[in-house]
Amino acid sequence: MELRSLIRVPRGMRNTPLAGALWAVVPPLGASFGALALLVGYTATGAAGDPPPRIEVVDARIIAAPAGSRSTAAYFEIHNTGSSKDTLLYADSPELGISVLRRTVRRTGTGRTDPVWAVGVPAGGTVRMAPGGLGVVILDPPVLEAGRTVPYTLWFRQSGRVVVRATVTEGAR
Repeated sequence: MELRSLIRVPRGMRNTPLAGALWAVVPPLGASFGALALLVGYTATGAAGDPPPRIEVVDARIIAAPAGSRSTAAYFEIHNTGSSKDTLLYADSPELGISVLRRTVRRTGTGRTDPVWAVGVPAGGTVRMAPGGLGVVILDPPVLEAGRTVPYTLWFRQSGRVVVRATVTEGAR
């Protein structure tokens, strides 16, 4: 069945230049709208673009600081089981003082702590924070008893907010 037989065209328009132009434009325009509808549906399902990272935080711990201490540290092990990288931007806890990502750099026997503005978490990879390396310094911490758990929030560029319970431990490990 021909397309013209499906659409009723008034007798006076059958062979006019306007009718010819309309018949020339309708098929590509219809195909464009169809492609646009499919593209919108594809992106709305979340299937478009890179697959998201999948962040899991384990072994979250805070070193108990003695009373009057000016700082202590928190350490996390971050697994990305997804197939896209992510970036840790910062970490904080509503129950503790100011937290800053930092890295200890050793030069000629002495160590220096430098702030870190972001930490890359590779796709399918792990970032292990540990004393003498990457960690979170907590400034002016409250007195924390070993065994207590404290909520800690890690903020990622792609994954957003990841909340974990960090256990207070006696010493660095």
